Amino acid sequence: MGIFDDAVPGGNISKPIMIALGALLVGKLLGGGGGQTDPAGQQANPQTTPQPGDGGLLGGLGGLGGLGGLLGKLTEAGQGDTVDSWVQPGQNKPIAPGSLNDALGSKTISDLARQAGISEQELLNQLSTVLPGVVDKLTPRGQLPTQEQIASLFRS
Repeated sequence: MGIFDDAVPGGNISKPIMIALGALLVGKLLGGGGGQTDPAGQQANPQTTPQPGDGGLLGGLGGLGGLGGLLGKLTEAGQGDTVDSWVQPGQNKPIAPGSLNDALGSKTISDLARQAGISEQELLNQLSTVLPGVVDKLTPRGQLPTQEQIASLFRS
């Protein structure tokens, strides 16, 4: 489907997964997410601090959302080493579908699957395959892009 095709095995992201990625990375679903966020724990990963201009998309996670919020939720769920491998140069570690479910919460997964028009299990299976490469592609120098930069990729 274009922009992220070279970031995933097989070189193709289906439209339902692009919908789910857009919702996750632009921050529309994580703001109302699974209710498992610990505001004190959010400061543990300085890469997820909000940037000026991140605006309303980041409400509901104590100022975090989009890619930063996603990576923060994964880190809080014990996937910090995995997340670091995606953001930093080098080999990307895989993530299991169940680990994604645990990190994002069943409500977020259910909402994403409904929005994408696929089953929750299919969503988790596909996200676990594409997410490492997509995050890696979005962070080529080990830095998170702004919300506007990510949103512009999904408008193309």
